[in-house]
Amino acid sequence: MSSTRSKSSEHLRDNGYLHISDVSRLVGISPSILRSWENLGLVFPARTRSGYRIYTRDDVRVLKRAQFLRRARGMNAPAIAHLLKTEGVLPSKPSPSQPASVGAHLRRLRQRQGAPLARVAAAVDVSVGFLSALERGQMTASVSTLRRLARFYKVNILTLFDTTEANPGVVRPQERKILEAGDGVRMELLSWGNTQMEPHLFCLAPSAGSGSSYAHEGEEFLFVVKGQLEITLEGGETQLLEEGDSYYFQSSTEHRWRNPGKTETQVLWVNTPPTF
Repeated sequence: MSSTRSKSSEHLRDNGYLHISDVSRLVGISPSILRSWENLGLVFPARTRSGYRIYTRDDVRVLKRAQFLRRARGMNAPAIAHLLKTEGVLPSKPSPSQPASVGAHLRRLRQRQGAPLARVAAAVDVSVGFLSALERGQMTASVSTLRRLARFYKVNILTLFDTTEANPGVVRPQERKILEAGDGVRMELLSWGNTQMEPHLFCLAPSAGSGSSYAHEGEEFLFVVKGQLEITLEGGETQLLEEGDSYYFQSSTEHRWRNPGKTETQVLWVNTPPTF
């Protein structure tokens, strides 16, 4: 039981999620205060299948701000909540629409194959609780996890964007298809219906990344539009790319990446063929 729980905790952290004990330590408040702040709407943690609260890095940033106001200015929780709402810092209650649509699609793929949760979880190296929460739209998965799931179901990860319609040609910014791939990683699909390429705009929050390493067939080209990107290939080769830098590599090489900076990173990322 303890090894299963440990594996589940490690996977949650790999995907950018933290337990209440982690947040309590990072912010410097007790779990009981953290729960009371939740009741006031200072944070909206998701929950695992077993009911445990899980938090994101954005939650931690808001809570650290609240803790500063509590200590430095002596403000009580209601006053903190009012000020953060005025400042536009306080998050609105998250809409489950995007994660839920991905989760529902993953659940349909699993049910279509008649595969139980435990079998899929073991095959892609995640916990049953994590996979169940993902299918219910209560969590998002890292790029590496989504890649393993797509490979298990023998589908292209593009299917998770719901790209059933034909190539539209021109795609306006507000028309892009968006996939949240773990905490702080947003993939914006710039075109679809293609047979030779898969173009994205990756938007990465500070410290956000792919999770574990992954590989697949094809080639990749990326151009850093804004910020920094650290990419590591199998064998230990690590490149720090700055704004304006471009990079090419073979997708079959195990790779992982993250935003090492303190501001958002935006990357134009093209895979060919679109088997990602």
